[in-house]
Amino acid sequence: MTLLPGARSLLAVHDRELPQRDDLCGAFCGALALAAAGIEQHQGAPVDQDAVALAAGSVVSAFTDLSSLPAGERGRRDYRVAPPSVEDSSVSGTTAAGVARAVEQLSGGQLAAIAYSGPWTPATLAGLFELVAALKRPVTLVCNFATHHLWGGHPAPSQLLDYLLDGTLAGPAPDWNVGHFACLFGRVRGPAGSLYAIADTYPSLGSRGVHLQPAERLAAALERRDMPAGGVIVVADVSDAPAVRAGAGALGLQEGLWDNGTVTREATA
Repeated sequence: MTLLPGARSLLAVHDRELPQRDDLCGAFCGALALAAAGIEQHQGAPVDQDAVALAAGSVVSAFTDLSSLPAGERGRRDYRVAPPSVEDSSVSGTTAAGVARAVEQLSGGQLAAIAYSGPWTPATLAGLFELVAALKRPVTLVCNFATHHLWGGHPAPSQLLDYLLDGTLAGPAPDWNVGHFACLFGRVRGPAGSLYAIADTYPSLGSRGVHLQPAERLAAALERRDMPAGGVIVVADVSDAPAVRAGAGALGLQEGLWDNGTVTREATA
C-alpha cells in the first residue's frame, strides 16, 4: 500500500470529526486536506468543516433529507456557524470552486487547490496518484464523484483478492446514489488491479468511513457521465504546484473547475 504524504494526519482528524454535517461533504473534505498539511487554525479560529463551509459559500437544505443519506445515517445539523439554506435539497452543498477557494484562503496561501475535470480513466487516475505520491510535502486528492458507480463499502475479503489478483470487478452494490465529495489518501496494488483508499464522510460507509474502490469504478464515478460534472482537486503545497501542473498536463488532464449542480450562497441572497 502507498499512502499520500500527510495521510496519517488526515486520517486522525477524519476519525475525530465524523460524520459530516448535513450538506457539508465538500467542506468536510476541505478541512481534512487542510489538516493533512498541519493547518487546523486560521486567525485564532478552528479550521473545521464549518469554517470551510463559510469560506466556500456552502448552502444547506432547510431540512434533513434522509433519502439523500447512506442507510442508517440520520443526519447532523449541529452547525457551529449557521450556513444559509435553500428549500431544494438537490442543489444544496458546496461547489468545487468554493472548496478550492476556501482551502487556499484558510491556508493563508500556503496551499494551492488545483482542479482537474478529466478525462478520468484508470490510467489517468494512476498517473495523477503516482505524481502526487512522489511529493515530499503533504498532498490530498479531494474527489467529487457519483457514488452509484462505486462498490459498496463492505466487500468480502475474497472480492478484494479476486480484484487485486485476477481483475474481477464484481463487487457489492453501491451504498447510495448522490453526487459527493470524499478524499483519496492511498492505493493498494495487486498484479491485476489497483484499489484506492477513500476517506469518506459517514461512518456507515466502509470501516468508519474508510473504504477501498477499484480503479475502474472510481474513474467512472469521477467522470459522472450521467449527472452534473465532477473531478479531482489536488491540494498541495504552493511550492509543489508547478510540478503538479506539469505532470498532470503530460497526462492529458484538463485543469479547470466544474459545475457540480450546487448553488452558491450568492444565488440564495
